[in-house]
Amino acid sequence: MIPGLHRSVWVILLGASLLLSLAMGMRQSMGLFLPPVTKAFGLAAAEFTLAIAIQNMVWGLSQPFVGALADRLGLRPVMLAGGVLYALGLALMHQFPSAIGLLWGPGVLIGLALSCTASVLSMSAVSKAVPASQRSLALGVVSAFGSVGTLLAAPLAQWLLDTHGLSFALLGFGVLCLLMLPAAWHASRADQIRVDNKNETEAQSMRQALHEALSHGGYRVMAAAYFVCGLQLVFLTNHLPNYLQLCGFDPMLGAQSLAVIGLFNVMGSYACGWLGQRYRREKLLGLVYLLRSAFFGLYFLLPPSTMSTLIFAAAMGLLWLGVVPLVNGLVSQLFGVRYMATLTGVAFLSHQLGSFLGAWGGGLIYDAMGNYDLAWQFAVGIGVLAGLFQLGMNTKVPIRLGQTGLA
Repeated sequence: MIPGLHRSVWVILLGASLLLSLAMGMRQSMGLFLPPVTKAFGLAAAEFTLAIAIQNMVWGLSQPFVGALADRLGLRPVMLAGGVLYALGLALMHQFPSAIGLLWGPGVLIGLALSCTASVLSMSAVSKAVPASQRSLALGVVSAFGSVGTLLAAPLAQWLLDTHGLSFALLGFGVLCLLMLPAAWHASRADQIRVDNKNETEAQSMRQALHEALSHGGYRVMAAAYFVCGLQLVFLTNHLPNYLQLCGFDPMLGAQSLAVIGLFNVMGSYACGWLGQRYRREKLLGLVYLLRSAFFGLYFLLPPSTMSTLIFAAAMGLLWLGVVPLVNGLVSQLFGVRYMATLTGVAFLSHQLGSFLGAWGGGLIYDAMGNYDLAWQFAVGIGVLAGLFQLGMNTKVPIRLGQTGLA
């Protein structure tokens, strides 16, 4: 699949894949807990989605600092701390069944945990371990395997909720957190490998790297478009199950839809990584945003059915985490990998601002209007704009002392 990699590099890739899979699988299944949690706790939908919105905001606000910490101290202590925080967040949700418990558990603690375990640090590990000539493909492979978590976690969560109830489902997710620790240990071995890094940014300080990135027009466009990515995906994962129940479908269809997204995301992520090795990454990103928006509009305009929902989920899965290898590939292409976690963390802040709006804004619109019409229409409109701007992104590599360009 990726020829020529040493066994030690494959261990890193497998650890990063498992860590990403567990972190994102549980996170993207949170929408399945909306109906049982609001019923059991006596809360409004907006109170649950506010907690998810806080999670995304904490994740985004903390990510640049967590990335900088990982660049300074190494990946291992940060990743291991993330696994512990994830388990504590689930425990707090279980022990304090209230709006406050939701805000601090799934909101603050799991938000911090995702900063330490999800795409930014996992992809940073991959970028450090793999040569530039194979980096985009490796990012696609890890992103693809990382999406297996959604394929498995969503049906598992719904099955546990249906057969054993809310408490047992949370306990099951807590057990999955234990698997994050050995995954983090192996993924963090990337700090011991230096590939293609010797001449990239050795003379740069972190402040200089940040100034260089924030001064780059293309980086700013990419970060702004990333806002829309977060808005669309988090709206879908948190509100599609509720939308389907409103339409009279069995709750399992929501779980099946998330699982289909995870299944097709395996193919989509690998394809985006493979294509990013051969074609212009900014063009591929723009195309992803435009296609997503088109499928969004088509699905919500047509009367929903089981078949249309699963086809929609498959289409969205092909366009899901494929943005991750493309964005990370663009960052390494423009600025190198020395401060990869920091620079992708700053861009990811924009993504999470969009996630906040997608989660909480969708809940507010639903509570106010009793439907999601205005929410999906906004998601489509802003997605088209993001795709058009992304297509014209400036990808000129900054020229700095001792450097003539990056792959």
